[in-house]
Amino acid sequence: MPRAPVFWWNEPGLVAHLLAPAAALYGAIAGARLKRPGFRAPVPVLCVGDPTLGGGGKTPAVIALAEILSAVGEIPHILSRGYGGRTPGPVLVDPARTDARAVGDEPLLLAHAAPTWVARDRVAAAKSAAARGASALLLDDGFQNPSLAKDLSLLVLDGETGIGNARVFPAGPLRAPLMAQLARAQAVIRIGQGRAGEAVVAAAKAHRLPVLAARLVPDSAIARSLSGTRLLAFAGIARPEKFFATLRAIGAEVVERRAFPDHHTYTAIEAQALLADARVKNLRLATTEKDRARMQGDPALAELAAAAVAVPVKLEFEDRAAVQALVAGALASARGRSAAAL
Repeated sequence: MPRAPVFWWNEPGLVAHLLAPAAALYGAIAGARLKRPGFRAPVPVLCVGDPTLGGGGKTPAVIALAEILSAVGEIPHILSRGYGGRTPGPVLVDPARTDARAVGDEPLLLAHAAPTWVARDRVAAAKSAAARGASALLLDDGFQNPSLAKDLSLLVLDGETGIGNARVFPAGPLRAPLMAQLARAQAVIRIGQGRAGEAVVAAAKAHRLPVLAARLVPDSAIARSLSGTRLLAFAGIARPEKFFATLRAIGAEVVERRAFPDHHTYTAIEAQALLADARVKNLRLATTEKDRARMQGDPALAELAAAAVAVPVKLEFEDRAAVQALVAGALASARGRSAAAL
């Protein structure tokens, strides 16, 4: 996926204004699509979406919700489109036997939290998961996709960047008009603080949506090991700067930075260049879990994967009990509706 244009995250300028007609058309189509009815799965469906085109923190939010569902006795299965992978699915991900080229990078991480299905057809994936014993389905993305009816839809917001210039694609990063998205959500997960996110928080509260505060916490053992270490940090995610800032926050010295496009597939030449730069400058290599997942299974990247320290991050809710209550309520409502339909 190409890197997002800089003007998306600034005040609307000439380019955004020139793209306004295209954005209006795209927004109208996306807004209408949100209203379409979807297939009602045999088990409750929970969805974690991003109002913008990536970088909000969906993957750690899905993992956190999978842990909450498991803690209350549910058997969650995660559904992913498998962006960047070639497998049409539905297929149950086995991290030990597949790689990101087949299923995408995010499903490889999600599969460690709960059984994870990759499929371009979400309805087919839902049926497969239910047939294999899922008591609840958790969608990684798919908020703007109407094919499956959702019983609980949560929008993830990066508190620091918010929704950029608040324009719809291609004039800005929004996947659909913000108000149309908030109208289909039941809560907003705000990750971190920042003025940029306050407007969205205010809009969510105006819609009487709960705002669930959360933060991303790096793995404590790895954070301690990197504190004071001189690093060459590289990342192919939606917002590489977010990763570099995390490294600085744990006390690492980020001497060199290499930013690649989101879901970037590294080449052998790039891998050797990173290794050579680190050796010449006596730096330790550090990257994200998603980046390391994309290296798995490729012999040309094995040396880089072994040399680079991956820094896992975990999403922690400020009020976990409130999130658990929201999830429990959604599950009960969904099951009550199913029972009434029999």
